[in-house]
This record gives sequence, C-alpha cells and structure tokens, in this order.
Amino acid sequence: MGCVVNGPGEAREADLGIAAGNKRGHLFVKGRNVAVVPESEMVEALVDWATFIHEHGVEAALQRVDTTIAEREAARDRSALLDEKGADANHSSEKIVEIRRTVEG
Repeated sequence: MGCVVNGPGEAREADLGIAAGNKRGHLFVKGRNVAVVPESEMVEALVDWATFIHEHGVEAALQRVDTTIAEREAARDRSALLDEKGADANHSSEKIVEIRRTVEG
C-alpha cells in the first residue's frame, strides 16, 4: 500500500493491506492496523492474513486481535519516520516548483 505514513489512508478501504517503514511491516484489515511484523516476516504474515480472511472473512480477522497494540506500534514508527525524514520526505514541494517551471517554459 505504501509507507507507514501514507499507507493507513491507502489501506482504508482494502480488505487487506501492508505498509512498510522503519524495517517493519504494518498489516491493515479494512484500514485498521492489526499487526506489526519485522521486515523479514512481511510476506509470510501477509499471506497468513490473506488466507485467514479468505477462510473466515474480514470481520473475523478484525476480532482475531487487539488492534490497540498494533496501532500503538504503528504510531511510534510513523512518528519516528516523520522525525527522521521530515513532513516532506519526498521533497514534494521542490518537485512541484520544478514541474511548474518546466510546464511554464
């Protein structure tokens, strides 16, 4: 879905999504952060959750965990990345200026 800063919004309507950041994967079910796993376990965790959702449904997946823990961990990772990279980690403001300059000739 994206990084841990934008991923939650991108995952909001998805049955299952994952966002990466800070060497961890944040798994989302219907926009709710349900698990935070080490980067090395992201694919396995995603497949496990997809299998569970396929067999039991989204509501059962949400009831399977206490989302409070995962949401707290995700908030820490987002905060750490924003502190480290800043609010405009992709330098969007600079890119917009450059695009406008190019378009205007």
